[in-house]
Amino acid sequence: MDAASTLPMLATIWFLIVGLFLMFYVVLDGFDLGVGVLSLFVREEARRDLMMSSLGTVWDANETWIVIVAGTLFGAFPLVFGVVFHALYIPMILMLFGFIFRGVAFEFRHLARRGAIWDRSFGIGSLVAAAAQGLALGGLLQGPAVEQGRFVGGPFDWLTPFSLLVAAGVIAGYTLLGTTYLMIRVRGDLKDRLYGLARYLALAMISIAAAVSLWCPLRYEWIFDRWFSLPGFYYYASLPVMSMFAFAMLFRSLSQRRTVAPFVWTVLIFVASFSGLGATFFPYLVPESITVFEAAAAPNTLVFMLAIVSFFIPVMIFYNAYQYAVFSGKLEEDTGQ
Repeated sequence: MDAASTLPMLATIWFLIVGLFLMFYVVLDGFDLGVGVLSLFVREEARRDLMMSSLGTVWDANETWIVIVAGTLFGAFPLVFGVVFHALYIPMILMLFGFIFRGVAFEFRHLARRGAIWDRSFGIGSLVAAAAQGLALGGLLQGPAVEQGRFVGGPFDWLTPFSLLVAAGVIAGYTLLGTTYLMIRVRGDLKDRLYGLARYLALAMISIAAAVSLWCPLRYEWIFDRWFSLPGFYYYASLPVMSMFAFAMLFRSLSQRRTVAPFVWTVLIFVASFSGLGATFFPYLVPESITVFEAAAAPNTLVFMLAIVSFFIPVMIFYNAYQYAVFSGKLEEDTGQ
């Protein structure tokens, strides 16, 4: 097979790989950021200490996945990397600022005399990073202005009511992930309060997801045709049905005060939503402008990267799984240990 004939297959494979890595990041660092956002609304220092202790062994490893996403996107789809970062450089800078701010705060809180200030700084950094990711996603979904492979829009094109709505949804979703993660790690009165909070966050998340789902087919005629024409309708309808089932099971597990099930169902909500988003916009990486086939690197580059990833990523996944298994114990509310 010549290079031209293998490019579509390789580009599709890398679209799936980048999507998988992004899903790993969203779930792992999502609950991490969510716990940080949640800490902003906790007054008791002992409870904030407890929440920080639940992240102490995993938060920096979780953020490694965003580096992997950026690296693979740059290698596999360099055109999109350049266009997207040009169009969204302000929210991207805000995201990096949030990461740096929360990282410094997390380390300094153990050394400072007034740890509460650094606790709040960690929460603010988490909120900024989550909001910036939502603004970037909203800006991408509404379609940056691209001509001949170059971004030709303005620096604030991403800032619209739609991107603000998506940012609110990302914050609610991440906070829900963080809330259900804490249910697994803590005991006592804090855990009891999390069940009620999770219900409100789930309602906010499902409401915003419904609004975004309504906007997409109204904004893009080709999405409307793809969703509501046969036989594609049966496939695309299965994803929101899966999401609604996961939401129903989430509420059921919260009512039953389960420990692990709420987190599992929340993750499945993210997986179903993310899968629906990818399936809807494929083969576009930048809506209505750049496809995966146009943006893909040379076939030799994609094959070389595939060989590297096939060795490196299983090691990374094993390391993460081992880390969570080792540090999976419960934290006591009175001591934080």
